[in-house]
Amino acid sequence: MGMLRRLLNLGRQEKIDAEIQAELESHLQMRTDDNLAAGMSPEQARREARLRFGNPIALKERAVASDAALELSGLWRDLLHAVRQLRRSPAFTATSIITLALGIGATTAIFTLVQQVMLQSLPVANPQELWRVGDKMHCCTWGGYTQDGDFTLFSWDLYRSFRTHTPGFEELAAFQASDQGLGVRPPGGAQQTEPRSGQFVSGNFFQTFGIGAWIGRVMTDSDDQENAPPVAVMSYQVWKEKYGSDPSVVGAVYQIDGHPFTVIGVAPPGFYGASLKGWDMPDFWLPLASEPLINGTTSLLKTPGQSWLNLIGRIQPGSNPRTIEAQLRLELRQWQASHLADMTPPEKESWQQQTLNLTPGGSGVSELRAQYKDGLKLLMAAAGCVLLVVCANLANLLLARGLRNRQQTAVRVALGASRRRLIRKALVESIALSLMGGLLGIGVAYAGTNLIVHLAFPVKNASSPIQVAPSVPMLFFALAVATATGILFGIGPAWMTSHAEPVEALRGANRSVGGRSRIQQTLVIAQASMSLVLLSIAALLGQSLRNLKHQNFGFDMNGRYVAWINPKLGGYKPEQLDPLFERIQDRLKAIPGVKAVSTALYAPMSGEAWNAGIRVAGKPEPGPHDDNGASWVRVTPGFFETLGNPILRGRPITDDDTAATLHVAVINEAFAKKFFKGEDPIGRHFGSRKMKYAGIYTVVGIAADMRYVTWGLKEPNRPMFYVPETQTVQYDEADEMANEIATHYLTNVILWAPGHQVGLEEQVREALHEIDPDLVLSSVDSYPYLLKSVFAQQNMISTLVEMFGALGLVLAAVGLYGVTAYSVEQRTGEIGVRMALGADRGKVMQMVLRGAFLQVSIGLAIGVPASIGVGWVVASQLFEVRPWDPVALVLSTTLLLLAALTAGAIPAQRAASIDPTQALRME
Repeated sequence: MGMLRRLLNLGRQEKIDAEIQAELESHLQMRTDDNLAAGMSPEQARREARLRFGNPIALKERAVASDAALELSGLWRDLLHAVRQLRRSPAFTATSIITLALGIGATTAIFTLVQQVMLQSLPVANPQELWRVGDKMHCCTWGGYTQDGDFTLFSWDLYRSFRTHTPGFEELAAFQASDQGLGVRPPGGAQQTEPRSGQFVSGNFFQTFGIGAWIGRVMTDSDDQENAPPVAVMSYQVWKEKYGSDPSVVGAVYQIDGHPFTVIGVAPPGFYGASLKGWDMPDFWLPLASEPLINGTTSLLKTPGQSWLNLIGRIQPGSNPRTIEAQLRLELRQWQASHLADMTPPEKESWQQQTLNLTPGGSGVSELRAQYKDGLKLLMAAAGCVLLVVCANLANLLLARGLRNRQQTAVRVALGASRRRLIRKALVESIALSLMGGLLGIGVAYAGTNLIVHLAFPVKNASSPIQVAPSVPMLFFALAVATATGILFGIGPAWMTSHAEPVEALRGANRSVGGRSRIQQTLVIAQASMSLVLLSIAALLGQSLRNLKHQNFGFDMNGRYVAWINPKLGGYKPEQLDPLFERIQDRLKAIPGVKAVSTALYAPMSGEAWNAGIRVAGKPEPGPHDDNGASWVRVTPGFFETLGNPILRGRPITDDDTAATLHVAVINEAFAKKFFKGEDPIGRHFGSRKMKYAGIYTVVGIAADMRYVTWGLKEPNRPMFYVPETQTVQYDEADEMANEIATHYLTNVILWAPGHQVGLEEQVREALHEIDPDLVLSSVDSYPYLLKSVFAQQNMISTLVEMFGALGLVLAAVGLYGVTAYSVEQRTGEIGVRMALGADRGKVMQMVLRGAFLQVSIGLAIGVPASIGVGWVVASQLFEVRPWDPVALVLSTTLLLLAALTAGAIPAQRAASIDPTQALRME
């Protein structure tokens, strides 16, 4: 494209140079002829003419400069004239600017999110030099020595091996893949512990990204040693918002999970780390070496079979990433071979097929990109469609305006105005209009971005890296879109009006112009079809969202609440947990209106669950490619009753399931179908990880399927099993034992409190404070609120597409009204003749409406198959809705027809009220 533009510019410049050269030669020849007539010889005549005119190169340069000055002067005069003309038509100007502002603002708002989520690099030094080890998104922890084909998460042991043996990396940093909930108490000790989000990182984390401290210093490798004093780096956001930008924070000792940590520095503004999510960005960064201090017996640092770290490195100048990738794959194979004895039989079969990929890491590990990329592409396409509808609408308005003024245009042509000058004048006016709309559109974009962020991240107290304030890329994008829009909707009308025949225009101003009328009608047809596509997609997404929200979740959400706690932040030991949960449940049951209370590792639809590879007693070891995965949680007695989740067979978990009794489990229907198909599961045994643990759990009950995790909601229910909080499995492996202990720290208290419970959170907070002032309560959320956060992405996309559809519908109606009204104005004489010959008002209205509905009908004929095609494109984002859903198509068609009826009725009524005598007199 750039090459084509340069060739066109070069061709135009050559043409101008040729014209200037021809004019200079003409003047030189005229002077030479005069000299010949005066009696000079041909050589003297030519020489004297050249001396008189001077240096031809300098002459050409002065001519070019004069031409450019005249061009700029002409553009300035055209701009002033355009502003005066727009001021004389305030209704047209206001309508155009507002319409443009909506179209440009909507597109710019979506681009702001696309730029920050999809295109923006980390705010670090030379992000193009960063490379990530891995190419997938995995949260939290991956147990074992193999992963699903490609390694993405890494253990601390494997990270150290890579860092030591890969010289191609100038620096290689590791950081925790999940959030680390922290209980932080500021210096002084009198304040209550506050919940904060943290992240464990390697000592060279900030050095790898080229990040320095805002105040104080960042951590180094010396801070990430086993016996080093515990230190932390605070984020700028929490320093500013929670600690009032107090510089004395640096050097102060904060109690983090009951341990003293010295805050050595504050990170710079805008740095959220290398993991970009829509919420809970790190408040503190802690050295990896301090992870055992925080997590105690559940520590993952020195368990090579637990992968929980993301890796990003800065490569050496001149290094080839593909060479480093090959070396990392070899090192991975060698490391796995050194742990062959610790692998399960399926891992021993598949470890040699494992690999990893080195991918660009300048954008970090972005969960936002993985989560929102498809939705943002859809929204960008929808915003683009709205912008095209805006362009078609304004092109119609400008064309009608130009045709109405074609007598003036004809006079200008008759007086010698060039077509080029007329086109330039019209384009200057349209671009000026679009730039004014673009300026107003920046305000619309700012408000729209705020709305989108509110829809996308509705979680309370959630920090987000998305910046809604206008940025330089946003301003440049708005300017570029405004300019391109001005050219797009202005060039057609400018060309058409400048080619009006002077004679035809001067003969009669009120005669219709068939070709131009067809162009206007074509634009309306395009608007109608595009609006139908937007409306139908909005209807599909809206129905899909309703289906998601009102599907059978398998439990009763009415009157159910989830209280978020974290016993680890209160310093509780594993042996203290059972009595703690008993006290919590007894105390919360005493709150008026609370009918039942139970505690779980994670509540349904809270976002999490643990996963395990299932082994069934009496059945063979699963193969490396067999799907034997299931999710599980740990719960207390009363769990199923509190949620209203029915037990279909057997019994639930009860108070009789203690540490001294048989290890039991309740499974769901999906688990029974997958692992005990055609068999009676009650009394059967299963376990996880290795075959030697296949007989640990005894199935005592089957519960109805519940939608438990917040991912895969469009897929069948996932196999689940539930085990008692009071029972602990003794594993031989240290990492399995650490995981087992970690699952006893239950984080969700589920309350059944029917009716509208005013002040429930305050009562729960007070009750927990009575039990232990250090027991941190984050919030108490109702299930409607939880669903709002779960379906935030779908809600954002559906809401915005509905808004775009409504805007497109209004613009299409305005466009149809404009064309119909203009047609009535042009046919005033014809209508007068018809009425003089006996046509009644009803027939006149039918004639006008017939023309309007003909355009809409053609638009529908194009729009219906286009809507079905686009429905297939977005089918992956639909739930229990067909891409050709007849309800969506009928609803969208009905709305468009009603809008067409409204838009056409006003000009039709005006046509029917024409006085034949006055119309014929005007003609």
